[in-house]
Amino acid sequence: MSRPPRRLLLGAGPSPIPEPVRLAAAQATVGHLDPWFQDFMESLKQRLRQTFVTRNRMTFPFSAPASAAMESALFALADEGDEIAVIIHGAFGARLAEMARRQGLVVHRLDVPWGSPPDPQQLEDLLTSKPDIRLVAFVHAETSTGVAADAATLARIAEAHDCLVLMDAVTSLGGSPVLPDQWGIDFTYSGSQKCLSAPPGLAPVTVSERALEWMNRRRRSCRSWFGDMLEMARYWDGQNGRSYHHTAPINALYALDAALRLFLTEGHEAAHARHYRAHLALLAGLEALGLELLPPPGCRLPQLNAVVVPAGIDEAQLRADLLSRHGIEISAGLGSLAGRILRIGLMGDGARLSHVLTLLVGLEDALARQGWTVTTGSAPQAAIAAHDRARTAEHSSRAAGADG
Repeated sequence: MSRPPRRLLLGAGPSPIPEPVRLAAAQATVGHLDPWFQDFMESLKQRLRQTFVTRNRMTFPFSAPASAAMESALFALADEGDEIAVIIHGAFGARLAEMARRQGLVVHRLDVPWGSPPDPQQLEDLLTSKPDIRLVAFVHAETSTGVAADAATLARIAEAHDCLVLMDAVTSLGGSPVLPDQWGIDFTYSGSQKCLSAPPGLAPVTVSERALEWMNRRRRSCRSWFGDMLEMARYWDGQNGRSYHHTAPINALYALDAALRLFLTEGHEAAHARHYRAHLALLAGLEALGLELLPPPGCRLPQLNAVVVPAGIDEAQLRADLLSRHGIEISAGLGSLAGRILRIGLMGDGARLSHVLTLLVGLEDALARQGWTVTTGSAPQAAIAAHDRARTAEHSSRAAGADG
């Protein structure tokens, strides 16, 4: 078997994996019920609580990708025939709705134009008109459009109507604030491979006491064996002794633990600021190239940038040139946005000025090869200037805070 090529991963995921995380995955494997590993599980859960900024006891890494956690969350929070609201402002909200439909839930769709944020008033109107809805589900950071939802407001409206709240934080956790306790989110799931920069295959989850109470008094047992969160929790909860559930992905958990250590050492605020600086640098470079983002200002994700493909540009060829000539991976659009946007991820270890500059040099080359007018070097120069301005603004803000 040949060795995999070196790529700069600046697409919608996975993100670049730092060396300490890769080395952690290469440590000696132990049994999933080994006493040492059980101690490790407790420390890993605590680091996840710190990352989620939560006190939820039921916080652990689900042993499957985020899409499996998405499906299991629906199994956990609703029974067949229950009415739920799903806010759809991109492909992953649509996936949530389709999973719910297949589970026999009555799905009330709140469809939003792709590229726009959800309107909280529409949710208020829906819940007022449909009082039997008992669960509201939405995507916080929609990876298909680069749009952030106002999670705090959506959750507050749902709670006022006595609904449980399910939030997809796959792309947001680690790259922008995710505050389940403060916002009133009952079930939050994420992914290891995005802004945490760990290998793919794990889904950190955190579940509120309110959601746990519902699970414990539900009318019937969960229809998914593997996705039964209560059974899974009995393996991860060491308070009353662990019961065997499945063979945990030991080495992937080592890697996640190392990634969480790096994130927590950097700190939430510093990590979020780094993602935002990288976003501003990229945006300035794109504007120098005559390109623009799909979402309007105010709802743009710093970690996932949806770039409108200009008329006359073959986006598939552009991506192919970036990969073959520069070793850079970016992502295509999904669903109705296929062929219309490019998705550039600045997630986790990918959110660095050096990576932005490498990408912009590659974009200058790939666009010029298709006849796009390019002033060589203008995009990286604009990015550096924007990054410097962002750093200066951060320093000024901290100084003002210290003086105040």
